[in-house]
Amino acid sequence: MKKDYSKHFLMKINDVKEYAIEQVHYFEPEAKLTCSEIGDGNINYVFKITDENTRRSLVIKQADKFLRSSGRPLDLHRNKIEAEILKIEGSLAPSMVPKIYYYDEPMCALSMEDISAYKNLRTEMLNGKMFIKLADNISSFLVDTLLPTTDLVVDRAEKKRRVQLFTNIALCDITEDLVLTEPYYNYKNRNVITKGNESFVKEHLYTNETLKAEVGELRDGFMNRSQALIHGDLHSGSIFINESGLKVIDPEFAFYGPMGYDIGNVIGNMFFTLTNKLFTAPQNIQFIDWAQTMIKEIVDKTKLKFDIKFDQLVSFPLYNEKFKQQYIASIMADSLGYAGTEIIRRTVGDTKVKEITIVTDSNIRIPMERTLIMFGSSLIMNRKEYDKGEQLITCFAECRKDNC
Repeated sequence: MKKDYSKHFLMKINDVKEYAIEQVHYFEPEAKLTCSEIGDGNINYVFKITDENTRRSLVIKQADKFLRSSGRPLDLHRNKIEAEILKIEGSLAPSMVPKIYYYDEPMCALSMEDISAYKNLRTEMLNGKMFIKLADNISSFLVDTLLPTTDLVVDRAEKKRRVQLFTNIALCDITEDLVLTEPYYNYKNRNVITKGNESFVKEHLYTNETLKAEVGELRDGFMNRSQALIHGDLHSGSIFINESGLKVIDPEFAFYGPMGYDIGNVIGNMFFTLTNKLFTAPQNIQFIDWAQTMIKEIVDKTKLKFDIKFDQLVSFPLYNEKFKQQYIASIMADSLGYAGTEIIRRTVGDTKVKEITIVTDSNIRIPMERTLIMFGSSLIMNRKEYDKGEQLITCFAECRKDNC
C-alpha cells in the first residue's frame, strides 16, 4: 500500500526506496534497489539509491525539523530554497550543478542527479590531487550564476520577489554569528582556540578595535546588501570535481546577499590547502606551485570574466563603463574581505577545516594558525587596496615569514 506523503515525516532507508518508486517515479516498481545514507552533515539526511540491475542511481536529500547534533529547531523552508536555487543555477551554469528531478515540498525532499563520478575537492586536494581547470571552471561558475541574478540584469520587480523567496533567516543567523561575530566577540564562548594561541587571539582579534570595525562593515554588508543570489556556503567541501569539470552542491545557505561572500569563500578555502602543504609538506613544490597559481587565477579570472559578462548582459544607460569598473572593484574588495573572515573563523571558531585539524604537532599548528589569523586580518584590512591575485600570494608569504 502506497504511503501518505502529504505530511512531513523523517524517512529511513526502506522508506526512501519506496519513496523513489512511488513518489519520484524514478525506478520501476519491480526494481531491486539498494540504499545507503551518504551525507555526513548536521542539518540534512542524504541517501543514494541504486537499481542493482541497471545501475541507475538517484540521490534524495531530506530536511528535518531539527539540528542532528543538538536538536535545535530549524526552518524547513531551507530545503525549498536549495531546490529553487539549483534550478536557477542549473539554467545559468547547466553542467556545474546536479540536475533536479523532483522537489516534494510537504516531505521537504529533493531528488537529484547522483554525482558519484565527481570527488570532494577538499579531500582531493588534501591528497595532493591537482586539477588544471579548477580556476577557470570555478570562476566561470561564480560569474555565470551571480551577475545574472542581480537587478542589473533581472527585472527589478522579479528580483524583489526572489529576495522574499530566498529569505533564509535560520541559516543566515548561523553565518552572522559563527563567521561574522564570534571570532572577534566570543559572547557565546564557542570558539575553540589551540592551547598556546590564547593570548595571540586576544591581542589580534578580541581586542583589535580597528579590525573589528572593518569586520563590522562586512557584517553589515552581509546582512543588508541584497545584491545577488548567492550560494552562501561555497567552501571546497561543497565543490565536487574530476578532470572533466565540477559540480557545486549544498546551496541550503542561499539568499540574496553580497556576491563577494561566495567568491571570498572559494578564495579563503584555497588558502587552507596551500597553508597545509606549506607547513606539513614543504617539499611538495609541484602542488604548492599549483595551489598558488590557482589562487592567482581565481582572483584574476573572476575579475576579468565579470568585466566580459557585464558587457554582454547589462544595457541600462546609467550603468556605464565608469560604473562597471567601480562595481567590479567593489565586488572584488568584498571578496577579499570575506575571504579573510572565512580564514579566521575556520581557524578560531568551532567549525574548523580538516586542513587545520589534522595537524596535531603544536610546533607546526601554532605558527600555522597565527599565519592564517594575520593573513585573514590583512585581507580584511587591505581588501580595497589589492586588485591582483599575485598580491595575495605575496601578502601570505609575508605573514608566514613573520609567524614562523
